[in-house]
Amino acid sequence: MRNNVIVGQSGGPTAAINASLAGVYRCAVDMGVSKVYGMLRGIQGLLEEQYIDLSEHIRCQLDEELLKRTPASFLGSCRYKLPDFKKDSAVYDKIFAILDRLDIGAFIYIGGNDSMDTIQKLSDYAAVIGHPTKFIGCPKTVDNDLPLTDHTPGFGSAAKYIAVSMKEILRDTICQAPAKGSVTVVEIMGRNAGWLTGATALCRGEDCEGPDLIYLPESIFDIEDFKAKISQLLAIKSTIVVAVSEGIRVADGRYVCELGADIDYVDVFGHKQLTGTATYLANYLTAQLGCKSRAMELNILQRAGSHLASLTDIQEAFLAGSAAAKAALDGQTGQMVTFQRISDSPYRCETALKDIHQIANGEQCVPLEWIDEANADVTKEFMTYVTPLIQGELQPIMVNGVPRHLYAPKQLLRK
Repeated sequence: MRNNVIVGQSGGPTAAINASLAGVYRCAVDMGVSKVYGMLRGIQGLLEEQYIDLSEHIRCQLDEELLKRTPASFLGSCRYKLPDFKKDSAVYDKIFAILDRLDIGAFIYIGGNDSMDTIQKLSDYAAVIGHPTKFIGCPKTVDNDLPLTDHTPGFGSAAKYIAVSMKEILRDTICQAPAKGSVTVVEIMGRNAGWLTGATALCRGEDCEGPDLIYLPESIFDIEDFKAKISQLLAIKSTIVVAVSEGIRVADGRYVCELGADIDYVDVFGHKQLTGTATYLANYLTAQLGCKSRAMELNILQRAGSHLASLTDIQEAFLAGSAAAKAALDGQTGQMVTFQRISDSPYRCETALKDIHQIANGEQCVPLEWIDEANADVTKEFMTYVTPLIQGELQPIMVNGVPRHLYAPKQLLRK
């Protein structure tokens, strides 16, 4: 019986992805696995035979705790699309030869939509050739857009960071209002799903009104209506703050960021690089209304802010990794770990396994009924859903006044 495990990380990093890696490692070791290997830069690195023995890096309980608090992908990441094995099996033959050489019984891949495509293809190929390795997906994405799961690890911490940042932005704008008023447009990650942008509403409370307008990509963005709403607000307020998803689109399907410039870069999965939505809208408002405007992009900070990680998110990320390792070692394959919500108050969630074929290349967007009728805010139902996911804090381990992280493998620092 094969007794080794290999784990990889893929796609955009999060503040919680390494907690899942820690969960995989801890469960595998506790279940008596001989070796736990880590792919460097995901499946692409594995193809180049780049991997490490994780026991050489996670040597004690302190290392494990540091790993949970280390942002980004400890093992490195990639965006690599496997070909259709019915048309090109050479890549698969190489991967499976490496798995045989390392005596791999369980293959865990931590990632989002595109990573689950990898798990689907590898598990399908294994079934065709009768290979014994088991393949399990462990969910990760700040976008929170994987189907069949209540939410994904990584989202809660990003949502918490965004809510806190938005509150601080709002506080700053209050003291700097010019005579004609000012508008700050804050751009949040989210191509087709607006979960993160909706999370800006979490900053509302007795001490904060929250953003004036919130625009999600699930609804068509009407730029004339946007201008009218801003004009009305400028008549009664000196400062306005707007939250927009990077992926908002106008009626003809174009991204708003495409209105200002052509987007040339497209990744291997066909995704355009989205940037400049806030800049375009801020410039548009200044030109149309003569007001002062400012554009802000939280950019990678919203997925790398481990100092503001949600304790709930980190704990669930660890649980997801542990559940993925256990499932594979128990003989499950072609599945992804999911979360099923039992209750909102008190908040309770359980893990389950779902068929990867129902998840890979799918997408879960914000329900339209959770967007207000004016398409410029979220509803109470959205807030009920997201609030439990940002609860609690995992304090960084501080050294000389800054957070200590687990050292990255030296191989990642080389070309």
